[in-house]
Order: sequence, then structure tokens, then C-alpha cells
Amino acid sequence: MTGGTAAGGLGGTSLNGRRRERELAELAAGRSVDLLVVGGGVTGAGVALDAASRGLSVALAEARDLAFGTSRWSSKLVHGGLRYLAHGDLPVAWESAVERDVLLRHTAPHLVRALPIVTPLTGDLSRPGATLVRAGLGVGDVLRRAAGTPREMLPGPRRLTTVETLGFAPALRRTGLRGGLVYWDGQLVDDARLVVALARTAAGFGARVLTRLRVQQIEPGRGSGSGGGAAGFLVTASDELGGGPVTLRARAVVNATGVWAPTLAPGIRLRPSRGTHLVVRAGVLAGGRAALSVPIPGEFGRFALVLPQDDGRVYIGLTDVPVESITDVPEPDEEEITELLGVVSRVFAAPLDRADLLGAFAGLRPLLDGPPAGHSRDAGRGSRVSRGARTADLSRRHLVHTDAGGLVTVVGGKLTTYRRMAADAVDAAITASGLTAGPCRTTRLGLVGSAPRERLAGIAAPARLVERYGTEAPRVLALAADAPELLEPVGEATSVTGAEWLFAIRHEGALTAADLVDRRSRIGLVPAERRAALAAATRLFDHATSR
Repeated sequence: MTGGTAAGGLGGTSLNGRRRERELAELAAGRSVDLLVVGGGVTGAGVALDAASRGLSVALAEARDLAFGTSRWSSKLVHGGLRYLAHGDLPVAWESAVERDVLLRHTAPHLVRALPIVTPLTGDLSRPGATLVRAGLGVGDVLRRAAGTPREMLPGPRRLTTVETLGFAPALRRTGLRGGLVYWDGQLVDDARLVVALARTAAGFGARVLTRLRVQQIEPGRGSGSGGGAAGFLVTASDELGGGPVTLRARAVVNATGVWAPTLAPGIRLRPSRGTHLVVRAGVLAGGRAALSVPIPGEFGRFALVLPQDDGRVYIGLTDVPVESITDVPEPDEEEITELLGVVSRVFAAPLDRADLLGAFAGLRPLLDGPPAGHSRDAGRGSRVSRGARTADLSRRHLVHTDAGGLVTVVGGKLTTYRRMAADAVDAAITASGLTAGPCRTTRLGLVGSAPRERLAGIAAPARLVERYGTEAPRVLALAADAPELLEPVGEATSVTGAEWLFAIRHEGALTAADLVDRRSRIGLVPAERRAALAAATRLFDHATSR
């Protein structure tokens, strides 16, 4: 790791069914923790790591699986906040640039890489509009330098000739193309893998990471209150694997459940929006490896993104549609699919249609709708958007709120800034409960598998595994030492191997076959491939857990 080490090596960071049973039994028997985190997405896992690395005893309760909700449906970008500059939200753009640097250089160099993004200059982007975009790229580069990210890691933006633009993106339509603009941003190999790495690193510092544990009620102890030294909380939960009701005890509780936060903290007001992505084959880019940022006609400051992945797929997104009801797995609607296909087809030489679709996925953003009553810290502070505004115009700032009983809720924000959100939430929990803890360490704390890029380049393992597992890639390969068949792909349309799934069962907290298909690998994003892979995952899971 680049900036710190979780205690206990691979064993200490391993999450599996046996560890879950042991640690859940300890808590059910009455053992109290300093901090209980509710929610196993990127923010909740980040809170658990921040608190555990400060020396607090920590438990994390997640109703489903790690990254089950919003955290697996992102654009998988670690970006510097250019969109927020277009809306004049400099504090969020600056925070994004700083947190991007932390991820790129310290937290997860193996999971984050530089991605060139091209904005084609076509009739949909007027010359004044192109000038504004170029100015925004310039400001973004100033923030990149101020954050300390070296140019060798993220090159500066520049104007491209038409020939250069087509070199980056050969799938573009030549007619009407007058060059392009290119900038570099960060791209995650896999957002769900980031969450798993955070949770495992927290476990290495002693955190109890308990999935399939649904929190139902949080009751503050007598005399608790913000700043008054909380007497603690009694938390009622349900073991979703058949263990029945469980009572947990904690000095402090952080609600990090995203769009579900109002369930536990009714005073929180959100205006969730749905962001949809399409999944298509890599062939639509005609061999290009650059991403595209395509202006959405009639929408100032909004762009559709065409994002190449390393698994033979391309993601196209992102919509911003307000939603009234919250579902565990949101579904894109036909209008969103049509909109995205139409926007990118305007710039492609070969327009896309429904036949190009392999799948689609959608996530929900927990956007803030005004401050709740009580003690709140609005990161970035500033004016609120009115109730009638579009969700696309709502700020991506985050809020840390402590209610009268001492419960801390963290909402808003985005994946890139999860670490800052987590640090703010832990600070608030310490203040509310009177806990004693060390300072935040996560700005230089590497996750499991992380190492300087020079060391990663020398690891004796396929590049694909190093990008996902970092220094642990040889351990994945070692699982096939006595079973070479585990190095074979688990399906015809994927590079995922049985060894990766076995590693997920033994060390990454996978408790079901669906965990393997949908979150430890991303095969599940394509329905046809998911159906084919689920049977293989079930067989391997049953074999691995019966020994």
C-alpha cells in the first residue's frame, strides 16, 4: 500500500461467510462498538475505513451486498468536476479535483487510470459554446495543478485538428466535424471493486463488515444528544440469512444509506434522480479507445458520455430523470434509452439503434432538497436550488446532519468525493458521541492491493488482473495451482475466470452466486450473459462452500 497498511495481511482483510458468522455472533451476544455504520455502498464503506483507521471499533451493517445499490451503477469515472464548473459550483469542482488526486496517487492506483475524453466540435456545439467548453477545460486544468496531480498522470487539455480527432475517435461522422477538444480524467476499472476494497481494508483495521444484516430501528440511549456525549444506541436488525432478529449496541451511528436515508432519518429531504447508461459492444467505437463527451442539444452544460471499458463493452450515459418511488434495482425507461441513442447517433458515422444494445442499467442519485432541521454541515455551503428546479440543476454537494438524538446522516455528494464525505461524517459522529479518536488518515492510506504504479507494472500477473487486484493478483492466480481449469473464462463472452470467483468467495465477502455475477464481476450488466453465467457461478459457489 502507498500510504498505510491495514493490519493482518490477507487474512486480516479477508471477508467470507465464516468471518461474518463469528463477528455477528459476538455483536449479538452484547459486545458494543464505538461506531455502527448503516449502508455498504462507497460512502458507508468509506466511513467504516475512516473510523477504523482512527482506532475506533466499528461495525458495518448492509441489508444486501456490498455495492448493491447506487455504488455499482455509476459512470465509473473519478472526475475533476468539469460539469460543476459549467454551473458555477467551484467548491464541488475543487473538492472533486482534490479527491481524484487522492484516488489516483494514493488510495487505489491499481483501480484508477487516466482516460482521454474527446468533445467533437460539430454543429451541435456552437463556436461560442466551444469557447466556453475550452475555457472550462482550462479552469479544470488549473484545479488539477492546484490539487497536485502531475501532468504525466493527467495531461493537460488541448485543441485537436479534424485528423487528430478522428485518430482518437474513428467512429465519428466526418461531415461537419471541425476538430475537437481533448482532456484527461480518471476512470475506475470497476466501481463495485472499489467498494469491496474499502470494506476489506476497513476489515484489516478490525471493522466488522456484516452484509445481509438489515437495520430496522435505531433508538438513542437516554441522555444522548448532539455534542452532549451520547449514551449510545440500541439498534434492531434482522439477519437476512435466516438468523432472526439481532440487537446491536453502539456509541455512535452513521446512516450512510443514500437514497434510503429518510427511512432511518425522516427529517432528511431528498429529490432522487435516475441516471441511466446503455451497454453496447466495443465495435461501435471502430477501434477507438478515447471516451466521447457529446453535447446534449438544448441543454447547457450537459453532455452524453461514451465510455469504453476493457471488457469489450462501451457504456453510454447519463440521463437525469426525477423519480418519486425508490426501488432496490431501478430500471431505465424507454424514453431515456431513446434519448441516449439519439444524442450519440448525431455524431457517429454509423448511427446506433436498439439492435446495438446489449443491456442497460440505472442508478439513483440522493440529491439534496433543502437542509433538514437540526445540526447540519453542508459541504461547500451556498445557495439552494428551488423546489421547481430540474434535478440536473441540483447541487452535488454533500450534507452531514446530526439529529436531536445524535444520529449522524451523510447524503448527497458523488462517488469521487466519498472519502471527504466519510471523513466529515466520522468527525460529526465523534463530536455527537464524545468518542476519542485519532485524526483522519485516509488521504494517504492505500487500499488492499494498492502500490506505486512502478511496482504494479512489475507484478508477475496478467495486466487485466493487476488492474483489478493490484498486488493481490498473484494470489488470485495461486488459487489455480492445483486446479488449472480455474484459469478458464467462466463464459464465452467474458474474461472473468473461476479463480477470480473463488477469490471473491474466500476473501471478498461474496455470499451468493449473484454476488459473483453482479458485483465481484460485472457480467450481470448484460442480461443474456448473466443468465448463462449464473449457473456456472452457482456450481462454483456450492462446491467452494461445501468443503
